[in-house]
Amino acid sequence: MKILVCISNVPDTTTKIKFTGDNKFLDTTGIQWVINPWDELSLTRALELKDDPKSGVKSVTVLHVGGAGSEPTIRKALAIGADDAVRVNAEPSDAYFVAGQIAEIVNREKYDIILCGIESSDYNGSEVGGMTAEFLDIPSFSSVSAIMIEGGAPVLTREIDGGKEIIATECPFVAVVQKGIAKEPRIASMRGIMSARSKQIRVFEPVQVEALTEIDAFEKPQPRAACKFVDPENPAELIDLLQNEAKVI
Repeated sequence: MKILVCISNVPDTTTKIKFTGDNKFLDTTGIQWVINPWDELSLTRALELKDDPKSGVKSVTVLHVGGAGSEPTIRKALAIGADDAVRVNAEPSDAYFVAGQIAEIVNREKYDIILCGIESSDYNGSEVGGMTAEFLDIPSFSSVSAIMIEGGAPVLTREIDGGKEIIATECPFVAVVQKGIAKEPRIASMRGIMSARSKQIRVFEPVQVEALTEIDAFEKPQPRAACKFVDPENPAELIDLLQNEAKVI
């Protein structure tokens, strides 16, 4: 059984974001890039399954759609424990385009389980996983919080309103994973960091997929108003602010 983990290259959450070109492009100057947190957790769970000899998982591959500048992030995934990596040499400007590239690689390499984080921490689109499954014409499962392999068959747990749903399925399938899929992201060991230098990153040129969206402009949220302090002996002022200014009561 082969697992493919799709990873995004995203700015560290502490990064101060700036835009250029009439707010149409992200200014990448000085940005520290990291693996998307949800993708990092899905990679951790894939490696946990591989570590279990009863699971039948033989290999874990990471896939990223992006330029050569993303390879340090891909190397981080290899250092964490992925066996090899694939990079599609294209700018990931549109979810539909990215899903089409992932589907092409899956068709070539024949992976059994495809894992996608529920969203990326930069665009928060939550689109790529479901689109990929549609390209491949295979089942997809959203809000997956646990994956087990029991008797050679995958068993998924989904978070639903008021409880959990347990699903037994067959391969291949796409799982869109969320918080809970792994307790903590796996940290690369020194041995993993050293071995990652020699692990292979296979580079493929993109196939023709027409992007369906384009970015008109980015806009930062309005800055927060200054904090107001209310004398604890003056509850009437607090009530007035909540009613007439904040309008929450």
